Amino acid sequence: MDTEFAYWVPNVSGGLVVSDWEMDTDWTYEYNLDLARTAEDVGFEYALAQARFFGSYGADRQLEALSTANALAAQTETLHVIGAVHPGLWEPGPLANFIATADRISDGRFSINVVSGWFKGEFTGFGQSWLAHDERYARSEEFIEAMKALWTEERATYDGRFYTIGRDIDGFEGAPLEPKPVQEPYPQVFQGGNSQAARKMAARNADVLFINGGSLQEIRAVIEDVEEYAAEFGTEPPRFAANAFVIQRDTEAAAKETLEGIIENATDEAVEAFKEQVKQAGQSSAEGEGMWADSDVEDLVQYNDGFKTGLIGTDDQIVERIRKLDAIGIDIVLAGFLHYDEELERFGETIIPRVEEAEPLDVDDIDGGDEVEEIAGAQVAR
Repeated sequence: MDTEFAYWVPNVSGGLVVSDWEMDTDWTYEYNLDLARTAEDVGFEYALAQARFFGSYGADRQLEALSTANALAAQTETLHVIGAVHPGLWEPGPLANFIATADRISDGRFSINVVSGWFKGEFTGFGQSWLAHDERYARSEEFIEAMKALWTEERATYDGRFYTIGRDIDGFEGAPLEPKPVQEPYPQVFQGGNSQAARKMAARNADVLFINGGSLQEIRAVIEDVEEYAAEFGTEPPRFAANAFVIQRDTEAAAKETLEGIIENATDEAVEAFKEQVKQAGQSSAEGEGMWADSDVEDLVQYNDGFKTGLIGTDDQIVERIRKLDAIGIDIVLAGFLHYDEELERFGETIIPRVEEAEPLDVDDIDGGDEVEEIAGAQVAR
């Protein structure tokens, strides 16, 4: 199988779960550099640095995503590092230059994850206007298109509703950007989002779509929609990545016990605050669907619905689950861990080689999709 693996860079405090359950992780640069070097040694292709500016759900300390990603890429050899960005908090012109520079520093191992934004307080707190859900995705599309123009055109021009590039007092003369990035035609553009606006944006402008955790049926529905939109738009559909929180244990019972401990020790006030904040995400879209639209409090203890994907159990169970994700069209598994040092290394040494050697499943081999098991109130696909 050719499934690739990414991991969440823990560059914010609090780990990947909103819980007081014991976890072994850290947010510092030194810790993350050691982790990145371990990750590339054990077979991870990608590392995703998350963007957070204001304290939320325990993430009261944050290393900025782009500078962290750039530093990690410069100090590793094969790992492809992705920095998250929020249009509205960044401008496409200077950022295109930053990314081109980082891509050269890393010899073609730097990309961005465009996050259209759900945390209203980060925008208004920095003095930025807060747009309606679908307008945020419209702005993100222009943001990507303007950067692509700068990366590929000798003198770039772009004239949109949100961004204008290359116009001076004499009209459109074009904006230069040299040197260009190493990656051709430009650095990969990753994108988050599950709503219909996000799916359309992915079909038009993304190279990879990050999908929140979910059952096979839920994930496949997103993939099919994006592929249909791409056919309608005459574009090449992106590749697809699924978020998963990994609990790899010697027995299924031990894995479930860990999940129960995480949820039973959830930091209730922080989880409730997060649930309130994400009402600005998929729930606020025209169709009322998308990221976190149907997530219960227990699901939100892992803030990208990572429990739902079901990478919780023994080595055999996790490998079989990844085979099923591959069969429905997932190209990249984005993993998070409780005890980062130990568990990321173990996953790379035991799961990644087995996945590489495994025979792919045909989608027709997956009979009826998933059953969903409730564990301590969280929905886990099995």
